[in-house]
Amino acid sequence: MQVKIGVRNAPREIVLETEKSPEEISKAVAAALSGPVLELVDDKGRRVIVPTEALAYVETGATEVRSVGFGTTGA
Repeated sequence: MQVKIGVRNAPREIVLETEKSPEEISKAVAAALSGPVLELVDDKGRRVIVPTEALAYVETGATEVRSVGFGTTGA
């Protein structure tokens, strides 16, 4: 699943892929709002830590499969 984290006063969002469910992400965000940081781990084991006062939004969505390369149509 893809998670996008908006950070205040930052032009780009943080995007990570995780195998956690939307419910697990929601619980982690809710817990972070009463603490100092939001901490998530992506599916490659990388840890993302964002101070809660810097959070603008957290968006969860289904994993999107993207095609790579150029497609051709038969003539």
